[in-house]
Amino acid sequence: MSQTVNIAVDAMGGDHAPGIVIDGCALSLERNPHARFLLFGDEAKMAPHLARHDALAASAEIHHTPDAVPMDAKPAQAVRQGRKSSMAMAITAVKVKRAEAVISAGSTGALMAMSKIQLRTFPGVARPAIAAIWPTVSGEALVLDVGANVDSDIKQLVDFAILGEAFAHVVLHRQRPRVGLLNVGSEDVKGNEAVKAVDALLRAADLPIDYVGYIEGDDISAGEVDVAVTDGFTGNIALKTAEGTAKLAAHYLRGALTSSPLAKLGALLASGGLRALRDRMDPRKANGGVFLGLNGLVVKSHGGTDALGFAAALDLAIDLAGSDFGEQITTALEAVHDKVTAADEALKAEKRAKKEAAAQ
Repeated sequence: MSQTVNIAVDAMGGDHAPGIVIDGCALSLERNPHARFLLFGDEAKMAPHLARHDALAASAEIHHTPDAVPMDAKPAQAVRQGRKSSMAMAITAVKVKRAEAVISAGSTGALMAMSKIQLRTFPGVARPAIAAIWPTVSGEALVLDVGANVDSDIKQLVDFAILGEAFAHVVLHRQRPRVGLLNVGSEDVKGNEAVKAVDALLRAADLPIDYVGYIEGDDISAGEVDVAVTDGFTGNIALKTAEGTAKLAAHYLRGALTSSPLAKLGALLASGGLRALRDRMDPRKANGGVFLGLNGLVVKSHGGTDALGFAAALDLAIDLAGSDFGEQITTALEAVHDKVTAADEALKAEKRAKKEAAAQ
């Protein structure tokens, strides 16, 4: 790609900002020389880090914003008091079309609230979802929501299925992505009433997506679906558990390979394969969640990540900024909105009829 892509960066967001943010931008620039970064933050704090990266300094714009949103800020507080913060001004850059995407490692709740207010959601979408790319035995899958919405109603989960399917088609290059609904079992009788209602609506609406029904947690990593749909509470726990399991497995592996001279020799002989395994299991390589459903591209990086992880999230933002995924998602939503509404009304009418019949 030769066309310049402008990325607005909240340089003060995250546990280790602005150091890892600047270093991450420098790493990403090496892989994406067509990128230009609009860095929003305290210029005095950014300067010593930026001075170590000549190429980045030449490809970046500094926008001084003395205010920053604290990591523990409540969303409502951030919206009221953070209008001139690095996060808010970075989002504004996307709103006014000065940047194609915005990225932040700051507070998820604050980023969601500010982005929704400034960028608005697609017509018919009540709340955005965070979509995360998940490594599987056969490649990658998409999981959403992984933390934007602790509670999600039936309509929102159906929206997530539609958004995720369109995203997987564009980003994961699946011709017909398989969509599954995360549940405690694959049997029809399993799950709470909300999950059962979502399943019924997805089936009744006859949507142009390959809905496979219920899936369990281990089906995601097994590559059984391309898109796994769940609420943000469950999705975030699943994501953090998977990341913790990967770190635990790496810890056990290091211990086993250094437990004796013979084990160390075996590790030396297998060093190439072990490096490949380490890279494949590194959760930093999959860092970056995309807010789906907004009229603008917003990418959330883990708050505690390092420069390598932030660079991975930046790479994702740059790739998406150069695609037409926004237009395709809009088209997908428009194509199915009426079907979902009609199916929902039909199911409700059927339920009312059954209730009235039972009362007679």
